[in-house]
Amino acid sequence: MIDTIDIQVRLLEQSRISSVDFSQLEFGRVYADHMFLADFEQGQWNNLQIVPYGDLSLSPATMALHYGQSIFEGMKAFRNAHNEVVLFRPEQNARRLNRSAVRICMPEIPEEIFLSGLYKLLELDQAWVSGQEGASLYIRPFMFASDAYVGLKPSQDYKFVIITGPVGTYYGGAVKVKVETHYARAAKGGMGFAKTAGNYAGSLYPAKLAQAEGYHQLVWTDSHEHKYIEESGTMNLMFVIAGTLVTPPVSDTILPGITRDSVIQIAKDWGMPVEERPVSVDEIVQAIQADNLEEMFGVGTAATVTPVELFAYQGTDYAVKPMQEDAFAYRAKQHLINLCKGQAEDTHSWIVKVA
Repeated sequence: MIDTIDIQVRLLEQSRISSVDFSQLEFGRVYADHMFLADFEQGQWNNLQIVPYGDLSLSPATMALHYGQSIFEGMKAFRNAHNEVVLFRPEQNARRLNRSAVRICMPEIPEEIFLSGLYKLLELDQAWVSGQEGASLYIRPFMFASDAYVGLKPSQDYKFVIITGPVGTYYGGAVKVKVETHYARAAKGGMGFAKTAGNYAGSLYPAKLAQAEGYHQLVWTDSHEHKYIEESGTMNLMFVIAGTLVTPPVSDTILPGITRDSVIQIAKDWGMPVEERPVSVDEIVQAIQADNLEEMFGVGTAATVTPVELFAYQGTDYAVKPMQEDAFAYRAKQHLINLCKGQAEDTHSWIVKVA
């Protein structure tokens, strides 16, 4: 089905890749030569095209700017040891985007359009996928309401776009996190499980306050009691307590991370006990104090697997054990890297090669 999708292509006359220093990349600042576009008009998706990366022309009345109908995904492409460009579970991103679309009253985009546009885009810009250690091509698919209408209702028209850009590592090392006990990221019945722009806009101010105090990220808690851990700003959180991998269960307030799901599966494959259950802040503090917390780390597309070195709660900073090479988080991270490099057996068919 994907091979039959008709995509019009207009190529950039001169690639910009020679001007890029791939050894000095700031995450999210450099973009590859082309982008994929599709329009939802009169009830169907059409106008599929790949064009040179550039500005979009929008009306000041574009509904996404006024009422927030905007969703996105985050993915990465890698170059493996055989010089092939590969993706990690791309169909899961397509499906999660559509779950977000349903919640925000937007049309779902057919998976074959999402994937065919993505594969063709990567085929054209594959030179931007660096083989350097820790490097990848970040992929940002997004969709927004494109009607020029200032009125509170779902838009009739939408635009779907995929842009890409080379990146290095998101975090240079372990991070310091602070438990948020006043502001809330999401509430039951809300949009916490969706990757919608408004969720991230609402988190910026509390995160700014925490960063001014020297912390990298917030640990969001439930909006009712601020008692239970939900997720961090850019990643799902996981803990190893007495040899068991523990993580909060996904819900309508927690993003169902693809890396999260993968790490849980890796733990099960390796025979490690896994508990997806509510995790209270007090439990983590007590585990640290009793020296029972063996590992704390975040998982996500940008963060990959990132250790937490400090956990702050109600004015007290609790040091977390450094991640050692025999730690589960370290081994899981290396396994994910080896999968993408083609140096580990892909038993779950997670890796997709781009033709």
